[in-house]
Amino acid sequence: MNAFHTGKYRNLFAEAGKSQPEIEERLAGIVGTFFYGSEQERIYHPVGEDMGYLEDTGNHDARTEGMSYGMMMCVQLNMQEEFDRIWKWAKTYMYMEEGENEGYFAWSCRTDGIRNAYGPAPDGEEYFAMALFFADHRWGSREGIFDYEKEARKILAACVHKGSGGRTGAPMWNRDNHQILFVPGADFTDPSYHLPHFYELFALWADEGDREFWKKAADASRKYLAKACHPETGLNPEYAEFDGTPYVRQLDWTKDRHCYFYSDAYRTAANIGLDFEWFGADLGQAGAPLRLLRFLRTDLEACRCVFDVTGTPLEQTVLHPVGLLAACAQSTLAIPEGKGNEVIVRQWIEWFWNQPLRTGERRYYDNCLYLFAFLALSGKYRIW
Repeated sequence: MNAFHTGKYRNLFAEAGKSQPEIEERLAGIVGTFFYGSEQERIYHPVGEDMGYLEDTGNHDARTEGMSYGMMMCVQLNMQEEFDRIWKWAKTYMYMEEGENEGYFAWSCRTDGIRNAYGPAPDGEEYFAMALFFADHRWGSREGIFDYEKEARKILAACVHKGSGGRTGAPMWNRDNHQILFVPGADFTDPSYHLPHFYELFALWADEGDREFWKKAADASRKYLAKACHPETGLNPEYAEFDGTPYVRQLDWTKDRHCYFYSDAYRTAANIGLDFEWFGADLGQAGAPLRLLRFLRTDLEACRCVFDVTGTPLEQTVLHPVGLLAACAQSTLAIPEGKGNEVIVRQWIEWFWNQPLRTGERRYYDNCLYLFAFLALSGKYRIW
C-alpha cells in the first residue's frame, strides 16, 4: 500500500464483509461514547466555553499522550471545535514557556490544570505536531495559537534543536542516530514512539533546514523497528536500547521492569501497520506484525498474558487487553493482500469487530487504541 501517492486507503471491515452503513453506524456509536458518553464512559471533558481535556481514567490526570491523541482523532473525524478546545487546554496548562523544558509540554497535569510534572514525554510532541499540520491542511490556520502550521513547526524545532545554538535543555531526538528518545537527554528509546510515517511528512512540512533530518529519522526508525521486533515472535519491549535490544537497566525513578512486551509496546505493531498503509516502505520492519499475530493467534486468551520478547509467558496479566487486541488488529494493515494470509487477517478483524469498548477505570488507554484502530481499519485514518 502507498496511500500517500494513491490517495486510496484500505477498508478491512468492508473486505471482511461489513456493509458501509454498518461501519458508519458503529463508528458513530464509538465516537459518541468516547467523547460524549456518560461520566462512566467518556474520556473527553469540555471545560468552560472553549477548552477541554482527555482524562487518563486510571490515573485521573490529563497527559500529553491523551491530549495529542484526542487532537489526532478530532482532525480525522472533522471535529474542529473539540480539536481547538483540547489544543487550548494543552497550551494553557501544559506548555512550558521558561526553564530547561521551554518549548515542550508538561507530560501530566491534574484535571484542574495544575502540573504534576515539569518534564515532557516525546510521544506527545510528535502527535501534537502531526495533528496540527493536518488541521492546517484540513481547516486552514487562523491567528494566535490557532495558526496550526506555525505551532507545529515551533514544536518540531524545539524537539530537534534544544541544547544547541544557545538553547537550554535537551532535544527529543538523538541528533546522531536520528532516534526518538524516551525523554529528552535519555540514552535509550521506546519502540512505540517511533513513527516513521509522521517523519516522512515532517520532512515535507517542518522548517526547511530540518527536513533532511526528518527524512533520515524515517529511515532510521524503520531500520530500528526491524531490530526491536523479535525475529521469531514479532514481540518488542516497552523500552529498548538504540540497537533494539530490551532495556534491562534499572530506571532512576522506578523499580519496574520495562524489557517485556507490555502496555506501551502494544502500539508498535499498530504503528507499523499505519506506516505501511500510508507509505508502503519496508526496511525490514513490515514483517513483524505477521510474526506477532501468528504467535498470538492460537488462542485469543494469549492477549491476556505478558511475555518477554522471546515469547516466554510471565506470571503477570496485562493491564490493557482491549488495547492489545486493537493494536494487533490495526497491524494487519502491514500484511499484503494475497500470499495466503487472508485467514489470519480476517480472524483478527473479526475478533476486533466483536470486541466492545472497554468500560471501567482503566478504559482510557484501551479505548484510545480502539478508536485509532477503528479509524485505520475503516480507511478513515488519513493523511491530510
